Amino acid sequence: MKAIILSAGSGSRLGNLTKELPKSLVDVNGKPIIQRQIETFRNNGIKEIIVIVGPNKEKFQLNDVEYVIDKNFHEHEQLGSLMKASKHFQNDIIISFGDVIVDNNIMKQVVESTYDIGIAIDLKWEKNYENRTQHLKSEADLVLIKSNKLTKIKKNLNFIENHQLGEFLGIMKLSGVGSKKFLDVFERLNSSHKGKFHDAPSFQKAYLTDMMDELIQTNEVVNPIFIDGVWFEIDTIEDLKNIREKIN
Repeated sequence: MKAIILSAGSGSRLGNLTKELPKSLVDVNGKPIIQRQIETFRNNGIKEIIVIVGPNKEKFQLNDVEYVIDKNFHEHEQLGSLMKASKHFQNDIIISFGDVIVDNNIMKQVVESTYDIGIAIDLKWEKNYENRTQHLKSEADLVLIKSNKLTKIKKNLNFIENHQLGEFLGIMKLSGVGSKKFLDVFERLNSSHKGKFHDAPSFQKAYLTDMMDELIQTNEVVNPIFIDGVWFEIDTIEDLKNIREKIN
């Protein structure tokens, strides 16, 4: 099993902290965000880790990881950046946003998932937005789930009867079969899609959530990996202050 960490984002909402430093290298009590991610992966038996880097790539000095350089990061969004590591879409892989820290219990649940396409979901997501003023509930990537399958992923979703409503953590697991499906759909769209793509203005500007919604709407099965544990998303100065107060 491999892990791919998306670390080519600019992290502009962290202000001067990320003016010349990649977001995933921002310090959290003596360790950068990405170092905490790598330790959690390794604690759960994942040794092969790929880090996708973009601006200020020379700042990364991590041991025992493989770097994939996204030279054209300014031309696309998250999905295009992820596909720079498409050669690794074989066997089981875990894909993680570069600004998410989860505990070992959550990662264990993801690693042990047997779904072809599974994404980590928090059903108690609303508690994460208590006393949070810079990153609001309206910005959460929400999912609707029925019969243990995702039916929609989007911001500002409302609860529907007979469904569950949860938040996507920014972590996805693909089996070998799921990796091939994901790659096949991407290649088909990349060669033919024109115009708006789900919530993105174009396929080139798509996020991972847009791709997941495409899979759902084309009847691919995307399953929730319900998590139980502690996790943090670091998107704003307020988020960073909060996590520095809560973890060692």
